[in-house]
Amino acid sequence: MSTCLVTGGAGFLGSHLCDELLSRGHRVICVDNVETGSLQNIAHIRVPEFTFRQVDIIEPFFVDEPIDFVYHLASPASPIDYLRLPLHTLKVGSHGTHHALGLAKRHRARFLIASTSEVYGDPKVHPQSETYWGHVNPIGPRGVYDEAKRYAEALTMAYHRQQGVDTAIMRIFNTYGPRMRPFDGRAIPTFMRQALQDQPITVFGDGSQTRSFCYVDDLIRGMIALAESGKHEPCNIGNPDEFTLLELAHAVVDVTGSKSEIVHEVLPTDDPQQRKPDITRAQEWLGWAPEISLREGLQKTLDGSGRAGLIGPAR
Repeated sequence: MSTCLVTGGAGFLGSHLCDELLSRGHRVICVDNVETGSLQNIAHIRVPEFTFRQVDIIEPFFVDEPIDFVYHLASPASPIDYLRLPLHTLKVGSHGTHHALGLAKRHRARFLIASTSEVYGDPKVHPQSETYWGHVNPIGPRGVYDEAKRYAEALTMAYHRQQGVDTAIMRIFNTYGPRMRPFDGRAIPTFMRQALQDQPITVFGDGSQTRSFCYVDDLIRGMIALAESGKHEPCNIGNPDEFTLLELAHAVVDVTGSKSEIVHEVLPTDDPQQRKPDITRAQEWLGWAPEISLREGLQKTLDGSGRAGLIGPAR
């Protein structure tokens, strides 16, 4: 039985990771400051192998018991959150990653950082492979998140090269599923909330910008495979099936049976026009590929969250 520490473990991805690790027989220490996560996401976990610690990792923190894996997922991840918390986002990417890496070094644990496709910015290469360095505006409104993750990747590799820490870098593309907050500003929870209330579905720009959407179960499977692989270079984990946001909006209307109309709003600053992972590394290194289609995943999200959960309270 391995002991896994998960930062951001009460968040959307973190809580699903905790569930899967426990189902595989691991012990889990969940660390979260619940700024963007929620105790409701882990309230169903009532086993002695699970421990929750409310900690803000921008401050030093320590764990006395042995740790085998550190999964570093903590960070504001939606535009609404990192625009509301710009300095904290930068501190989590810098101080928080430094503290999590230090913990992994002390325990000689395997360390995985959940990075993001946002390190590619508004890409000039399509699809995006891990060898692409990106096209990022460092001083734009999205820069606090993009650059925090790029710095966190650099810090992770520095710890690997100089300190000998066993590290992995996972670049996560758009992911969705139950427990997403309906008001977090991202496309799928926003579209589903609006559709379930028969409100207009708001598509930015003309809706021709593309995204690739990975269901959470597929992503968590890839995350654990990468953590257990021994690989150190960045690895994309995402679904390479590419859809325009307009196609996504129509799919959400169909799955929910909504009467919503689709309306268009002004495109946000530095919004990427294309986003699609090259998953060759994941396929070759891990034998991993996504298995759940967009429509199947949207139905699972609807069934798993319930209509009330996808509408949610306003924040």
